[in-house]
Amino acid sequence: MVCDDVKRIVYFYLDGALSDKKRTDFSSHLDECPDCGNRIQIQKKLRNFVVNRLARRSAPDSLRARLLQRFASIRNGISDSA
Repeated sequence: MVCDDVKRIVYFYLDGALSDKKRTDFSSHLDECPDCGNRIQIQKKLRNFVVNRLARRSAPDSLRARLLQRFASIRNGISDSA
């Protein structure tokens, strides 16, 4: 495997989507090529940053309760005037 191959399939590697043979070849290349090894580390950090930033977070319970109360009062106001 050469550096261009690594650049082309890095995301498949990070996704765990490579066959055993390609993953072995990829890992062997990383062991021999510090530039590609550094590139992969940067890609992993970037990927982890994006995943963490896009992670779902729940609203605090107090906000949820206030919103549900507000929605209920709006719904009741609409049904009372209809």
